Amino acid sequence: MSKVNLLADALKTISNAERSGKKQVLIRPCSKIIIKFLQVMQNNGYVDKFTYIDDNRSGKIIVNLLGRINKCRAISPRYDIRIKDSEKWISNILPSRQFGIIVLSTSYGIIGHKEAFSKHTGGKILGFFY
Repeated sequence: MSKVNLLADALKTISNAERSGKKQVLIRPCSKIIIKFLQVMQNNGYVDKFTYIDDNRSGKIIVNLLGRINKCRAISPRYDIRIKDSEKWISNILPSRQFGIIVLSTSYGIIGHKEAFSKHTGGKILGFFY
């Protein structure tokens, strides 16, 4: 049986490991979207280093956790977000405007919402973390 949403499974695995107090978590299978999502998390200081292990199948990722993640989830279906609707989505998804990141898939790549709005672009919502 194949998995339907790899990103949702990976983010749920990270969230469960963070709640149980683990320092590392193994994510498998992995995809390019998961790697880009983790890079956004790393740039914002929510996870430490992560390494990709190529096992000639679908790959594995070992993520070093910092203990800063309260919740991280994927949003399905991947709704379109426009610049003028951005405040509505931020207030609906994130608990506060001061912290948390919504990850978008844009024409500039997979980036956080603050960077996307500074570039004046919208995109599809992949998920969020705070």
